[in-house]
Amino acid sequence: MNIQPADYYQQRITQLQQTLLQLQRKNKLLGWGRLCSSVGAFPVLYWLWPLGGLYVVSVAMLFLIVFTRLIFRDLDNKAAINHQKNLIGINANELKALDGDYLHFDEGNQYIQHEHLYSNDIDIFGRASLYQYINRTTSYMGAHTLASWLLQPATAETILERQEAVKEISAKTSFRQDLQALGTEKKIAASTQDRLQNWLQQQPVFLSFKPWAVLRYLLPAIILIILALNLLDIIPDRIRNFFIFAFAVIAYFTSKRATPVQQQLSKIVDEISVLRGSIALIENTSFTSAYLLQLQQYFQLQNGKASKELQTLKQLLDRMDIRYNPVAFIPLDIFLLWDVQQVLALERWKKRNQQNILNWIEALGKMEAINSLATVHFNHPDWCMPVLKEKHFSIEATALGHPLIQPAKRVNNFISINDKKELMLVTGSNMAGKSTYLRSVGVNVVLAMAGSVVCAQRFTLSPVQLITSMRIADNLEENTSTFYAELKKLKTVIESVNKDEKIFILLDEILGGTNSLDRHTGSAALIKQLIKKDACGIIATHDVELAVLKELYPTNILNYYFDVQVSNDELYFDYKLKEGICSSLNASILMRKIGIEM
Repeated sequence: MNIQPADYYQQRITQLQQTLLQLQRKNKLLGWGRLCSSVGAFPVLYWLWPLGGLYVVSVAMLFLIVFTRLIFRDLDNKAAINHQKNLIGINANELKALDGDYLHFDEGNQYIQHEHLYSNDIDIFGRASLYQYINRTTSYMGAHTLASWLLQPATAETILERQEAVKEISAKTSFRQDLQALGTEKKIAASTQDRLQNWLQQQPVFLSFKPWAVLRYLLPAIILIILALNLLDIIPDRIRNFFIFAFAVIAYFTSKRATPVQQQLSKIVDEISVLRGSIALIENTSFTSAYLLQLQQYFQLQNGKASKELQTLKQLLDRMDIRYNPVAFIPLDIFLLWDVQQVLALERWKKRNQQNILNWIEALGKMEAINSLATVHFNHPDWCMPVLKEKHFSIEATALGHPLIQPAKRVNNFISINDKKELMLVTGSNMAGKSTYLRSVGVNVVLAMAGSVVCAQRFTLSPVQLITSMRIADNLEENTSTFYAELKKLKTVIESVNKDEKIFILLDEILGGTNSLDRHTGSAALIKQLIKKDACGIIATHDVELAVLKELYPTNILNYYFDVQVSNDELYFDYKLKEGICSSLNASILMRKIGIEM
């Protein structure tokens, strides 16, 4: 990429602000145009009045057409202004994110699973989490899809498809931002999908009664003929009034049946409009990667495009909402069976698209998730796309760092495990960087298994299920102690290993809730059991005596450490992973600093 992300966003904001000023000037001109066409019509019509009604009516129609055109132009212009403002906000937020200020994005707290295999240990969700850092979705289905990708590793085939899609969308910056800006106008909530799904499952109100196919035209024709005959004095007023009353009764009962449909769907008109706009953008964009073409295919129908069908749905819902204007609705419903006409049209739409609309929503959610990963790729041109290996197990990386640590403060490291029988044993003193290293590895594995770029210069990985035990807490509700909670997590690890599942383990200070003798004995026993079962992973510990196990298992234990330099009772950390065993400890120095006499 020839331009750095920060420079691009700043230039984009400047361009968008210039366009916004033009649109705002246009908005003023359109306002003056509406004023002149409405106020100016009266003196012109007054001047034409002596010339005859034909001139007055003709010119009045002309003014009306001009005024109507100006209104629609003004609505389009205001929509464009709103879109430009959303785009400016998106670029401003990206500039903040590049500076480490990303806490204005959604935290994803609703996706936290307390019993998950790894998400709580490595901060996948919550404040200052991976999800909050990468999420650029604007809809419920987009957020849900992205969360599911972070919670569950994809297959190798799916990862490769997503990688190609991420590369392609990353280069389509205007498309990415337009999609996000459209979704920002009105976020599609879970309730929208629920309302649609409930409506799709309901039995038709009028369509199932076949005579309505004829009655919808016959009944309005009858009442309109009666009115015409009355105006021509062919039939008396009492017959006209009788028919109006009879048709009012019909309208009353049909309206009662239509009301639940209107109440269910009227609140999602704006969301349908956003859905239509987002899908139209996808339909009109050219893609090359298989994954994106597959998503685009969902919106191609035998009789047209999904966006056209959704536009029809929005128009039908708008017509249904005329019910909110009783002055217009009552005569329309009496003389034209307005409710029947709209509900029948809605039910025909449902019958035509019942199998499609949920697929459209799901496909848009996947596109938004890809959009989020593509933004990560664009924002970090120095990050790499992982290379997958079929062999189990292998993980290698250089310049590996934690994505949530700013580059100026981030210390990158490496990892190299080339066999499923190898365990990295990482020893080190307090605050030396062991836990951060494990989280760096874990977060990047999650990103790789989702199809994203990773925070590394080079990264190869065998597709794998991550399991961690790093941040264990007690559970007062379940009356579970910290130690027992950790045992439950370790049981999950052991069961997965015993089943020969393809897993990668990250363990930090295991068995910390018991005495030092039991802790050492239990940790050593666990390591031996993991080696016996050909498990692979990383174990971080203060217990340097565990490193001696390399003498028993020279081909299985890989000893690495983080150390600390001490000068005049001051600690200095370089946070660099080194091969070997830690020999410098800092606990006694820290205890002296707080006043404990050693």
